[in-house]
Amino acid sequence: MLFIGRNLEDNSDVHIDAVKSRAVAICGKRGSGKSYTMGVLIEELLREDNVVTLVVDPMGIFHTMSLPNYDQERTLWEWGESPAGLPVKVLVPGDPVARYGDREIVERLEQRGVVLEQLRLNPSDISPEAWCDLFDFNINEPLGIALYKAIRNCLKKYGTVFHIPQIIKSIELDSRAAPKTVEALVNRLDTAQEWGLFEDSRYREVWELLDPHAINILDLNTIDSGRYGRRPLILSALTRNLFRKRSVARRREELGLEAGMRKVWMLIDEAHQFVPAGKSTLCKEALIQWVKEGRQPGLSLVVASQQPSALDMEVLSQCDVIISHSLTTSEDKAALNRLTKDYMGAELRVFINRIARTGQAAFVDDDVERVTMVQVKPRRSKPGGSEA
Repeated sequence: MLFIGRNLEDNSDVHIDAVKSRAVAICGKRGSGKSYTMGVLIEELLREDNVVTLVVDPMGIFHTMSLPNYDQERTLWEWGESPAGLPVKVLVPGDPVARYGDREIVERLEQRGVVLEQLRLNPSDISPEAWCDLFDFNINEPLGIALYKAIRNCLKKYGTVFHIPQIIKSIELDSRAAPKTVEALVNRLDTAQEWGLFEDSRYREVWELLDPHAINILDLNTIDSGRYGRRPLILSALTRNLFRKRSVARRREELGLEAGMRKVWMLIDEAHQFVPAGKSTLCKEALIQWVKEGRQPGLSLVVASQQPSALDMEVLSQCDVIISHSLTTSEDKAALNRLTKDYMGAELRVFINRIARTGQAAFVDDDVERVTMVQVKPRRSKPGGSEA
């Protein structure tokens, strides 16, 4: 059970049942406590057995969880808690020094107890369509046709293990590709190799990088954003890989075999960047599959956003837990209000309007068919994201 806070009416404890897979949406305007509440969930998940946590952090704010929250020490004591720094592992796409731009930053993070791990993607884990989308190629035009064909040929020839040099060789051997097309594709792939995001000599399972006894944070703050940028590419590759591995692990569990892999909770801050309403991204399809089909293989998802109206409704509608802090725009209130259920006794917007201050939230749990006004518990670890 994940302890979230206390009922504002009777002071009883409020929990999320984490025995089975869950889909959670955390919403709230800027400064209302959205990311703070996500941190509460992360802390509680660290206490759970047979769970591994992956935090997708596009703002670079969750590494501070390695430090104790002394700023709220008195409040923590009142809740029966105490400040505590937690084990944190940060997955950095590429070389950490190059990404952060300063070796002293890396050294200071390590002094704070943060474990930094270089993340590289397996080129063979990226579909032909995703490779084309990464470079914004139309698969019906020469550049897209040649790249798509090269990836397909590599999959047939090498299976699940090939790297960018093999893709380039396949392109160069394509007798139907015009010389200018070949040259353009080779230049793009050489540039991609220089990003430092791709494995160049071996195949590495994502699962090898995750520490079940730590908060695993995918730091996307130093990677360019955009629907067809490297952020969604990285998340797509990881999501598909973990979905595939957990599906195999679940089959083993059903047959009484050792799974070799814990259940996965993935938590995505600023999730509207990755599953936006009315737009496509490189990772949107994979995340929708995760939230729709992840229950059986043991995959849970938490999406947090200050703009619920910007989140794809196909994802929001699958969430069986809603934690909404204060919202002020009519569009955002309307988006959540579409999730109103008969058991609530009133529209969801009515409960959101009752929120009086930062840290309070309307808590909806479809599992028990109840909506509760809750005061979110204080965090043991230091919150990040303060403004300069």
